[in-house]
Amino acid sequence: MDAVTQSLVEVGIDTGGTFTDVVCYRDGRSVGVTKVPSTPSDPSIAILEAVAHLGRAWDIGPSHIGQLAHGTTVATNALIERKGGCVGLLATEGFSDVIEIGRQMRRQLYEVTLTVETPVFLAPGRRRKGVIERIASDGSVLVPLDEDSVRAATRELVEEGVDSIAICFLFSFLHPAHEIRARDIVSAEFPQLKVSISSEIDPTFREYERTAVTAFDAYVKPVVDSYMGRLVQELIAAGIATEPKIMQSRGGMSAVSLARQRPVRLFLSGPAAGVVGAAEAGKAVGVEDLISIDIGGTSSDIALINGGRPTLRSEGEIEGYPVRVNMVDINTIGAGGGSLARLDGAGGLRVGPESAGADPGPACYGRGGERATVTDASVVLGYINPEYFAGGAVALDPACALDVVKTAIAEPLGFPTERAAQGIHRVVNAQMAEAIRLTSTQRGYDPRRFTLVALGGAGPIHATALADELGIIQIIVPGNPGVLSALGLLMAPIEHEATVSFQRNLTEISLTDVETVMANLDTSCRALMDAEGVSSAKSEVRHLADVCYIGQSYHLDVPLYLDDAAPLDRLYDDFKVVHDRIHGHATDAPLKIVNLRSVHSLGRDGGLRADANASNGADSLKGHRSVLFVDADEPRRAAIHAREHLTPGTRIDGPAIIEQADTTTIVSMGWQARVHSSLALIIEKMTTG
Repeated sequence: MDAVTQSLVEVGIDTGGTFTDVVCYRDGRSVGVTKVPSTPSDPSIAILEAVAHLGRAWDIGPSHIGQLAHGTTVATNALIERKGGCVGLLATEGFSDVIEIGRQMRRQLYEVTLTVETPVFLAPGRRRKGVIERIASDGSVLVPLDEDSVRAATRELVEEGVDSIAICFLFSFLHPAHEIRARDIVSAEFPQLKVSISSEIDPTFREYERTAVTAFDAYVKPVVDSYMGRLVQELIAAGIATEPKIMQSRGGMSAVSLARQRPVRLFLSGPAAGVVGAAEAGKAVGVEDLISIDIGGTSSDIALINGGRPTLRSEGEIEGYPVRVNMVDINTIGAGGGSLARLDGAGGLRVGPESAGADPGPACYGRGGERATVTDASVVLGYINPEYFAGGAVALDPACALDVVKTAIAEPLGFPTERAAQGIHRVVNAQMAEAIRLTSTQRGYDPRRFTLVALGGAGPIHATALADELGIIQIIVPGNPGVLSALGLLMAPIEHEATVSFQRNLTEISLTDVETVMANLDTSCRALMDAEGVSSAKSEVRHLADVCYIGQSYHLDVPLYLDDAAPLDRLYDDFKVVHDRIHGHATDAPLKIVNLRSVHSLGRDGGLRADANASNGADSLKGHRSVLFVDADEPRRAAIHAREHLTPGTRIDGPAIIEQADTTTIVSMGWQARVHSSLALIIEKMTTG
């Protein structure tokens, strides 16, 4: 093995439903990218196969892996598939039903048959027990903790078969001693149980949301802990000495040993990595205001990146339930390459959210699919080369695609087959464009001032059509958009946060009060960064406050600059700007701080080339073919280019198609693609006149 091969490499592995994506970098440059089939029953099997592939394909042994970054769907799948642990809930006596009562709000007001809209399945009534104790709203102790009631309640839950305990006492975020002691009692008497306490998971007010997120943490903890423990042991057995890092919901990496303690923070681990990758792809070309759209086979994930940072939300939603964890603000819709097209009862064309999936897949796969999909329409329109799908690894049958679009859509509508395929694309593009508006316009951002980043296997196919719909004039297509989530894992910073409730009117607090609380939060974050084995002294420190007008029910996240000449005055002014952007108005009314938060992050020392390999100098032009673009009346003769042969500075005017192994990029009429020095494609709207 030569000296270059012996140097340590960085490996990013993102596990998806169909494929596990793998990227490998050495000294900031790509060694290679690949995909291996996922193993949903045990994702660690696919990861070990990926490690074995490194040796077979690139002669990289396990001992030469210096960093292994992982994005996982284990926590999300445990919830979606209802395969989490058996949870018991300990609550303050008289408040054990909070998780079932919820907010007494219904999303579907006119349902004939009412369905439960709170996550009661986490801890049904028989697995919820009250404990004698009481903390007042000012944090004082009204009723001391009755330790015998903790023991009795836990014994009853163990008899019910629980393997995980969630503890959520009233106002514990102000005085956590009772929860901490209850955990110690449970762990001492029943060491086999996993325990989650709300004062560590979510130390903020709102009893229902705090109870729910603590119960979710307890629900996924047995599954995630088992998976991560097994993964670490198998990687050690395979010869990998480094501890894996894992992507958290907010877009930062954490050591597996720390992530196992609070697994609820792993929801949306994989999609968050894609957004981080999109942000880095933008930075590589000097653009920091971006909208990313990751279009796969079943869904599209859309996120907004402002000033180089993905926008976050303080409360996510999984399966319709509130999960109060800071996470990347991703809007997911059921629209992708495998989305099924159909006619509704009124004869209108509908696309998705139902998908053909991987098996049988679109009709053009030749595996028995009998319903038209977006991918079939792409083949009919000439977007996809049937002989070069997935780099030629999958041969498509254009006759099947033509037949299914004709019989299922075109003939019932009385349209030519090509027009029907064009209609399928127009409908799905309209759905995606509306989802982008929900992520941008409804958050107070004008999408026209953003650059669209297209990723996923189908993202670059729809990018120019979406940009035309939204008035966006610039698009970035990274070098390997199909594996950008895996690349984002290597680009993401190591990051930890600490939050505390701080409910004070802004006029009633002093800067010293805030600085004291922030100093304590910084100490907690530094301890977590030290546990990662990184220098906390080099970390970037950000302070934030959750702020609202006095009397408002919900707050906004606003940066807090303690080094400013007048930090609290600036906080007031910045809040009004954020409030006006999101809600369309702001007043000079008094404010209230709800929570304070500290975030410590440490980015990588050097960059990565988030792009394809350099050209070998061959001619990129592969030929021409007839293509019917979404906004065209007639097919056009489009030039077909091989992306791997494009060199920096090359310009390609639409109509054109650029093919590569993991995606196809459409350059519509009126657009021009140019190759950036990073080898990313920048597609821009050409000016007229």
